[in-house]
Amino acid sequence: MELISPVDAMFLLGESREHPMHVGGLQLFEPPADAGPEFLRDLYQSVIACQDVAPTFRKHPAELLGGIANLTWAFDKDLDLEYHLRRSALPSPGRVRELLELTSRLHGSLLDRHRPLWESHLVEGLNDGRFAVYTKIHHSLVDGVSAMRMMRRSLSTDPDDHVVRVPWERNERPSGKSRPRPSLLSELRGAAESVLGIGPSTLYLARKGLFEQQLTLPVGAPRTIFNVPIGGARRVAAQSWPIERFMAVKQAAGVTLNDVVLAMCGGALRAYLQEQKALPDRPLIAMVPVSLRDDASPGGGNQVGALLASLATDLEDPAERLTEVAASMRRNKDVFRELPKMQQLALSAFNVSPLLLSLVSPALGSAAPPFNLVISNVPGSREPLYWNGARLDGNYPLSIALDGQAMNITLSNNADNLDFGLVGCRRSVPSLQRILGHLEDSLAGLEQAVGKKGRKTPASRRKSTATTKRSAGQ
Repeated sequence: MELISPVDAMFLLGESREHPMHVGGLQLFEPPADAGPEFLRDLYQSVIACQDVAPTFRKHPAELLGGIANLTWAFDKDLDLEYHLRRSALPSPGRVRELLELTSRLHGSLLDRHRPLWESHLVEGLNDGRFAVYTKIHHSLVDGVSAMRMMRRSLSTDPDDHVVRVPWERNERPSGKSRPRPSLLSELRGAAESVLGIGPSTLYLARKGLFEQQLTLPVGAPRTIFNVPIGGARRVAAQSWPIERFMAVKQAAGVTLNDVVLAMCGGALRAYLQEQKALPDRPLIAMVPVSLRDDASPGGGNQVGALLASLATDLEDPAERLTEVAASMRRNKDVFRELPKMQQLALSAFNVSPLLLSLVSPALGSAAPPFNLVISNVPGSREPLYWNGARLDGNYPLSIALDGQAMNITLSNNADNLDFGLVGCRRSVPSLQRILGHLEDSLAGLEQAVGKKGRKTPASRRKSTATTKRSAGQ
């Protein structure tokens, strides 16, 4: 058995039928030119044959003393891969619309806690000849960065590499002496030390953030249509944009790429809320996850900090919005980077504490939201990637909607593109796909504001999952 960390346990404790706590991803692949009609069947059989499964993909919650759950992990010794990896086919006419409907249903269903907490679906039947892979894994097992690393291990930069690899494969043992797994007692001691470290850090933050008023805190977010109780059904939307457009705005404005992304999202959300006649006077606040994982960190678990940033949705002018977003992020990062890792975690816990309390006690859901939504930029690959010769056209990360947080935006770079995945409560966020158009309009507005060509990406070049092959992650 292995002790479940407090952060990982939170995702188990907060889960219910209305609140699935898994992260997912939708990948679109272009088969190699010489692929025959049996390509997908053979690929599936090759994947099923990969039986050397890493411990992370064998975990499920155990029960202590006959009934105490969510404290330790058990490891499945007889993993049924045919249960976890499934073949699916789209109904006619096999458009991306049908793919997204299937993905929405899969993303809204719970994982079975009596089995290891993950599933993968190989989806065929797209009318443009491509195939898709939808994978979901419980957030108690991985964070966004570790999930992306696992995905990356199964892919190759060589289009002629036909060795079939899978994310759940056990890593090769590193050279040199391996460190023994910490005992249950040592893990408990480490957790206690983490709690004790919160006190000094809280005092520091009070002085640095409150007295000097440098910090965006979880007390200023307005209530919006995103900050309501949600149901269990989900809707997903996805689209890609050339990364060169973001880089041009970044260089012209002297900001970071993430600043451009946040300003683009701020403009899109402003337009969407205006359309819904629900734009608040105060700016929306986004929670921006920050990876605390170093290169030597193991693949599983959660090592994520949380910053809050203004999206400047109260500003109509794109240039002013970008300036305010960049300033907000700069102030918060200046405070964050001065802290050691333990205190960074304490600050992150403080930022999300109102949301965590609402998970424990739904009665607290009427309180003001700590932030309006999560916008997460997960590092991907800068090179084209292939799986058994099939080119990765689109890699759309899909995260979690929560009570009081009815929509989530997650993105990742994929070669020359930024791939956006949007997840929303099917009941609370009407016409989620319309936000994709607003994102395009907002990016074009930023290009105009910094003196670049503000011409929208033509439909023939836009990397969207809306209609055709050429518009879906080409």
